[in-house]
Amino acid sequence: MKAEFIAPFAEAATSVAEMIMGAQPIRGDLSAKQVLFTALPVNILCGVNGDLEGLVMYSMSKDTALKIAELMMGTTPKVFDQMVASAISELGNMITGNSSSIFSGKGMVCNITPPTLVRGNNIRISTFNVPTLVIPFTFDGIGSIEVNVSLRETKIALAA
Repeated sequence: MKAEFIAPFAEAATSVAEMIMGAQPIRGDLSAKQVLFTALPVNILCGVNGDLEGLVMYSMSKDTALKIAELMMGTTPKVFDQMVASAISELGNMITGNSSSIFSGKGMVCNITPPTLVRGNNIRISTFNVPTLVIPFTFDGIGSIEVNVSLRETKIALAA
């Protein structure tokens, strides 16, 4: 996977986080994985297709998800219910949508699929041998989110 596929997600995650959480996140060191995997229990999956294809997964702890949902909803959730799931899913949708707009500004077509919330420990998603680049973000007083990007150029984009 090309490293330049990461920059739009880092930029979008930072701007969406600033808008929702009112603070700039601290970005950790980029790392790579051979597969799309996380040990964190709350994950939002968004598909990408067009000139790029693959998956982006936003992973976090339950406590982080609840704190983000609280900021998004304006009320303190008592349990991880459907409203929390919807708010957290919308976070993934917003970041991926903003990333798609950034790619579009560079002349690339990137459509996104609706987000899917996956809960559980040790989640592994098959990406058909597309490596994953991971951008960790930490939010003061909120928690951490891993942005796992597993994308490749499509044959149509490579032929152009």
